[in-house]
Formats: sequence, C-alpha cells, structure tokens
Amino acid sequence: MAAEFIKLYPENPDPRKIQKIVNILHDGGVIIYPTDTVYGMGCNIHNLRAVERIAQIKGIKVKKHNFSFICYDLSNISEYTRALSTPVFKMMKKALPGPYTYILEANNSVPKILNSNKKTVGIRVPDHAIPRLLVKELGSPILTTSIHDEDDVIEYSTDPELIYEKFRDLVDVVIDGGYGNNVASTILDCTGEEIEVVRQGLGSVEDIM
Repeated sequence: MAAEFIKLYPENPDPRKIQKIVNILHDGGVIIYPTDTVYGMGCNIHNLRAVERIAQIKGIKVKKHNFSFICYDLSNISEYTRALSTPVFKMMKKALPGPYTYILEANNSVPKILNSNKKTVGIRVPDHAIPRLLVKELGSPILTTSIHDEDDVIEYSTDPELIYEKFRDLVDVVIDGGYGNNVASTILDCTGEEIEVVRQGLGSVEDIM
C-alpha cells in the first residue's frame, strides 16, 4: 500500500493530522518528515521492527550505523544521556532548538539496538515545529536519519513530492512541510575532554562556543 502524503504547515500544524501520524508511529510506522535542516526518515525509537525497516530501506546494518534521535527539548535529552558537564549543558542551552546534533554518553534508557556496542547517542532538537510536536505527542523520541539524493550535485533531497515518488512504497507517511534544506546539521562530539566538530553543517560553531 502506498504511503500517505500529508501536508502540514510548520507555522500552524493541524492537530488532527499530527495525531494521525503519531498513531502510525505508535503502530510501528516509518515516516519521512521535515526538519530545520534536511528531510529525515524516522520511527519510534522503542519499536525494534520499525528501526530494522529503516535500516533495510537505507541498506545499512542497525548495529553499525550511528542513528540519532529527535527530542522535544533539553529536559527530554537528560532521560537518555549521562549527566552533562556544565560547559556542554550551557552550550546546548544556547544552541537548541537548532541545526546541531550532539554526540553524548548514552544511559541505559537508550534502546539496546540503537547504541549496540557503542555507549554514545546522537541527539537533535530541531528548530522546526513538526518533528518536535510529533515527539511531544508520541511521548518518546523519534529516530532520525537523513534522506540522501542520488544526484551527484545535490547531496540531500529537498522536494517532498520527489521524496514521495521515491519512497511511497517503502514508508507509511511522507509529510510535506515545504521545501527542505540541503545542508545537514553540524555534529559535535561531547564525549571527550574537548568538544570536537565531527561535521560542519548548517549550525555555526562560533555562535555557540
């Protein structure tokens, strides 16, 4: 069955449509959604079958891939990570919501499949109403992995209609939240003594350090 194509306006998302998507996530559905950077594919982090489906769609092994997940806010993050140092907490408070992914030390609440042998977890709080509302209503984070484009020039797919054409038979919902960005988030590793920039993306490091 083809995926549903659901239009949502970031400024004022329809609560009924949000609830419909949340119900699909509860039932183990896989969705594609907009963020403040690129479009992402995701599911409920506690649904093992849905996580495996995403790995299959992307042709990757769950245990070898560094999945990140979307949280609603900073208090949400502390449920899944070990205690943050004061400098890291201050930086995150300044940066989030925003186009950053933080690699942090995971605690035991992170589903085993996600942190397999690694003791770290990637966390996002995007500056975008749609994924944050979904997480809030779902009551748990959403796994996130970027939608890549086959085009050599553009690394990420930005047009929701083209994304739908490509993934309609693989996922359950594609959310049309308008054109996406084609620059991914900035990744910061906060697990060592020094904060390390793993990937420079949309988020400026100078603004938050």
